[in-house]
Amino acid sequence: MKPTKESVITLSLFAALTITFYFIGYWLIFRMSKATPLMLSVGVAAIVTCIIRKQSLSTLGWCWGSWKYAWLSYLIPLSLAALAYFFIWFTGFGEWYNESFVSEQKTAYNIQDWSDLSTILFHLLLTASITFFISLPSVLGEEIAWRGFLVPQLSKFLGFVAVALTSGLMWALWHWPLIIQGLYGNGTTPLWYQLTTFTVFIMSSAMIMTYLRYKSGSLWTAVIYHMSSNVFIQKFFTPLTSETHQSVWVIDEFGFALPVLATLVACYFCHKGKQSFKNTYNIS
Repeated sequence: MKPTKESVITLSLFAALTITFYFIGYWLIFRMSKATPLMLSVGVAAIVTCIIRKQSLSTLGWCWGSWKYAWLSYLIPLSLAALAYFFIWFTGFGEWYNESFVSEQKTAYNIQDWSDLSTILFHLLLTASITFFISLPSVLGEEIAWRGFLVPQLSKFLGFVAVALTSGLMWALWHWPLIIQGLYGNGTTPLWYQLTTFTVFIMSSAMIMTYLRYKSGSLWTAVIYHMSSNVFIQKFFTPLTSETHQSVWVIDEFGFALPVLATLVACYFCHKGKQSFKNTYNIS
């Protein structure tokens, strides 16, 4: 299908507002020393677009949907991270475990007399619960835009795979200025490598998240998936890994382990999506 005039206007307005609010959010990063304003900015752009275009905010997918897809959204990124880091530890690209990090957690939690394993399990429990929920506001800001607004808009004239890849690419490009400026990334590997691995990981994640968004009809699957991916990678597995001289090429969202594994899983969901949504347009 070809995009209608209404879709072109709506998407163009969203793009213009996203760029405008991006600069505001970017400026606030330095004023507040937090990325939350930038993550919220794209969600604000989506909501303002809906208001200007007189589109009901209910189309963003606020319904909860099936618990099955909520749990899948939580467990898939956790499983991906666990498998990737088990591979990293097993192959020696990184080592189990970072004793300095564990020691820091003992001090932070005031549990100095606990064993290292007990501390690691306690930190995992807090990461999976409290830290997970704390990340909600900033992640919700992004997902209102990418899976709440953009995916249904694109689905009006694109098929499932094109929707997933297009929304994923836009999501990745939105992060590029931060990576190029050195505000996000590892600061060690070449810029082209970081952009490539990050983009592959994000677009693969977008394929899985789009499938869950289609199946559930809910924005919350994307929010849960995004939160789960962020906290388990950034707050648990990466800092828990004791790095070697080659770790930076493999670990985190800017190494090759996660993008490769996520791509394999995304291929499975791509196949399922093509079969399930062969003739599906306009999921809002």
